[in-house]
Amino acid sequence: MANKNKSAVAYYRTSSASNVGADKDSQQRQADAVEGYAKGRLVVAESFYDAAVSGCDPVDTRAGFVALLAYCEAHQIGVVLVENASRFARDLAVQLAGHALLRNRGIELVPVDAPTYFTDPSPTAEMVRQILGAVSQFEKAGIVAKLRHARERKRADTGRCEGRKPVPAEVISEARRLARKSPKTGKTRSLRAIAAELARLGHFGPSGGPYHAASVSHMLAQ
Repeated sequence: MANKNKSAVAYYRTSSASNVGADKDSQQRQADAVEGYAKGRLVVAESFYDAAVSGCDPVDTRAGFVALLAYCEAHQIGVVLVENASRFARDLAVQLAGHALLRNRGIELVPVDAPTYFTDPSPTAEMVRQILGAVSQFEKAGIVAKLRHARERKRADTGRCEGRKPVPAEVISEARRLARKSPKTGKTRSLRAIAAELARLGHFGPSGGPYHAASVSHMLAQ
């Protein structure tokens, strides 16, 4: 790393889309850990975030990480900070391949919870890396299995478990009424106008906002 400067970049990743957003703490938690480690050691020049990206995806297929590589090359940055090794990649093979990719470019990967995780060459450290990687994979598989079982139970109990809730029958009925030709003008409302009128009457979509025109079209086609 002789030709690299003392700056670093941060890399964050969140697996589930349900944990992405301003009201979620995943990215902020990672940032707090990285910035706490960097204070007094390195300047975090930029951060890169792969939202809703599996830890089993190869790092060179992730848009945020690819942008990170380009940034490091352009700005001669030789350190990538991550919250921990599993946040970089949960799959052990992906984790080690990603580390090798960075190392071949003269970039050091530093999990801030265990800075020597990737650099300690001792047989014991290598064994620990393999064990921790395997444990991470096991934990991820357990979470996936629990979520699958929960979906299956919900499907058995209710007949459905995913997707948006069906539009209430009274909303569909109201949309159809609003779609009829006006007896005075002989004209029909546009889909947007119907959506706006539904909102005025107190009928809103699952997000809490007015229905979209496409949703109204779907209602009328039912």
